[in-house]
Amino acid sequence: MSVSVLSPTSPLGGISGLLQVAALLGLALLLLKAAQLYLHRQWLLKALQQFPSPPPHWLFGHNQEFQKDQELQQLKKRVEEFPCACPQWLWGSQARLVVYDPDYMKVILGRSDPKSLGSYRLLAPWIGYGLLLLDGQRWFQHRRMLTPAFHYDILKPYVGLMANSVRVMLDKWEELISQDSHLDIYGHISLMTLDTIMKCAFSQQDSKQTDRNLQSYIQAIGDVKNLFYFRVRNFFYQNDIIYNLTPDGRKNHRACQLAHQYTDRVIKQRKVLLREDRELEKVKGRRHLDFLDILLFARMENGSSLSDKDLRAEVDTFMFEGHDTTASGISWILYALATHPEHQQRCREEIQRLLGDGTITWNHLDQMPYTTMCIKEALRLYPPVPVVGRELSKPITFPDGRSLPKGIMVSLSFYGLHHNPKVWPNPEVFDPSRFALGTTSHSHAFLPFSGGSRNCIGKRFAMNELQVAVALTLLRFELAPDPSRVPIPVQEVVLSSKNGIHLQLRKICNPR
Repeated sequence: MSVSVLSPTSPLGGISGLLQVAALLGLALLLLKAAQLYLHRQWLLKALQQFPSPPPHWLFGHNQEFQKDQELQQLKKRVEEFPCACPQWLWGSQARLVVYDPDYMKVILGRSDPKSLGSYRLLAPWIGYGLLLLDGQRWFQHRRMLTPAFHYDILKPYVGLMANSVRVMLDKWEELISQDSHLDIYGHISLMTLDTIMKCAFSQQDSKQTDRNLQSYIQAIGDVKNLFYFRVRNFFYQNDIIYNLTPDGRKNHRACQLAHQYTDRVIKQRKVLLREDRELEKVKGRRHLDFLDILLFARMENGSSLSDKDLRAEVDTFMFEGHDTTASGISWILYALATHPEHQQRCREEIQRLLGDGTITWNHLDQMPYTTMCIKEALRLYPPVPVVGRELSKPITFPDGRSLPKGIMVSLSFYGLHHNPKVWPNPEVFDPSRFALGTTSHSHAFLPFSGGSRNCIGKRFAMNELQVAVALTLLRFELAPDPSRVPIPVQEVVLSSKNGIHLQLRKICNPR
């Protein structure tokens, strides 16, 4: 019997040799990557050693403790057990310091550290690099360019537009509760706040709350937010190529496309209107410049206008932030008032005395102190943006002497801050008197709109809309919780509920 041996010079022998070399190279690269991850983990362990935490799993970190519907409950336990801040390991080689102390917050927000690229970059396929994701000089230019859109003189007439959108929603609620008093309010409020943004920021006067395109846009945003949450916590999803090949990646791509189609249509419609004007200065004479006008007229320091990519990024960013965070705020405020009927009634009596026939104007907004205190207390319990991230661009030392090196990711947990018993006594108790004039103990104890130079540019717009929506809703309905469907807060891009926000509504009057 003879045995055939492949010669190194034969075709099959050459292929075999190449495969062996490729395998060795692959193994070498794998070992190199493993060594890099190990060294990075050791660096993180040393950098975070001053901040104790429950021991993480060597591979899964703290992910097994922080399931989606239990994450905020776990956070509250950490806040009570570990003072000021606590590391959270996402997996074996990635960790962040979760901060929930006002003195720590003040130090970090007083700096100009960039957003943490580890997670925020995952939002770029959706909202691009607009005001939320930009850093450095480009962020400063865009912020300065957009600030005029939020001047008081611009915001004043928006109150009437907000009220019109709220009334459309409340009329719809009247029809729905004639069949069933139980209602999941979150989706309705999202449509209303997006309708408001379209009227105020993009000057589209017709109500959009029955527009199927608008409903598709909101569904797409919901899909993107859910997918973002899971991607941040999945080690294998961090690579864009791998993620885009997965079912979740393809679903995310489709959702982003739907969102972009809607915003592209808004921009295109405005450009057509501007071309019809021939002389662009006529726009300034016809009405105020809204958010989109300012973007289209804007010139950078070199004299150039915004690129189409930058323009869409700012529109995508503002359409999301301008409606979704506000919808979260309104929904949770109404839930908080529903679960505290004595405060709800006191707010209603204040509003009835002030508004009479139900007409609300800019001047009324500063004349409802108790209602505003209740709104702030609900925002403390349920901050619409529960967390923001930073990546330290230089070392930092905190007031208690503990320090961190450059490159550490820091999560500013506003939810943890607002539920910190060392900052807010009995933090789970709904107590509007915390916000009586001059009673807030620390400048950075209450941050529903973040703080520092990167605070929410639209915070006054948002607060106005919260006041209008709450006032008109309490004039029309008595709110009560649905005991069979208690909402479960979950920390996504905004504070959401795993199972919706269900209330029982009873019509009490028609102020119109």
